[in-house]
Amino acid sequence: MQFLFSKDFISYTSRSVYLLFRNILFQRFIAFRSRTRWWGHFLLATGCLLSFGITIPLTFGWIHFTLEPGTYDIYNANFFGFKVGSFELGGPISILAFKALFLTSFPVIIGAIIMMKRRVKDGGVIATQSLEGDWLPLILLIAISVTGLGIGYDYTFLEGRTHQFMAVTHAITVILFLIWMPFGKFFHIFQRLAQLGANLYKIEGKKRGMAVCPHTKEEFATQTHINDLKQVTKELGFDFTLADGSSHLDLSPEGKRSALARAHFEARKASGKFFG
Repeated sequence: MQFLFSKDFISYTSRSVYLLFRNILFQRFIAFRSRTRWWGHFLLATGCLLSFGITIPLTFGWIHFTLEPGTYDIYNANFFGFKVGSFELGGPISILAFKALFLTSFPVIIGAIIMMKRRVKDGGVIATQSLEGDWLPLILLIAISVTGLGIGYDYTFLEGRTHQFMAVTHAITVILFLIWMPFGKFFHIFQRLAQLGANLYKIEGKKRGMAVCPHTKEEFATQTHINDLKQVTKELGFDFTLADGSSHLDLSPEGKRSALARAHFEARKASGKFFG
């Protein structure tokens, strides 16, 4: 946020907007891996973003609908308490306004099924996936969508006979979704947005200079990143400062591996044998 609201505000804002459209709205970051995987991501992201975009304003009352006084089939759309338009009940606008949330369920269900299919067929994914981290989020998304469609089906075709059951079931699945956000793939909702900031961090870091590994004598990360890493690790109780005043974090991954190899060599040399 400090980098964004700096003298480079215009360039960083334009970069953030570009990445927002590219990586959040269109999910292009995943496109190079697999077209099928991209379709799954895109449908899930689109369905979920549209659902959030509809549900949150309705929940907080930012958008609400009222009958036009003296009529029974004309609705007014109100935005933050101000009338912004009217439409006739049963018309195309009313269908879109009142059924939009149900329509967003379909891309979510299709996207979740695509990702489930991958988790059944891909050997590498099967070996590393878990029920709570990978399968449960997809199951919850389908459950939320299906129960939401059930509410619409109930008041459209069943005259509200099962409304209480469908509403309570839908509420339970939504609550489980909200509770489980930090513990599975739902965390991508926050992670992907944070990566927009990480991109600006990388750009600013390159402007401020790169860190050179003392072992390889090559650049491997931004100096800003290394300095922040030293500070964060100390705050977490890990101090990688060496006896000569330098830090183990100044080494690149290759340099760290070499330092570990040297430490093993010296330990075995001190023990009097290199093998066994």
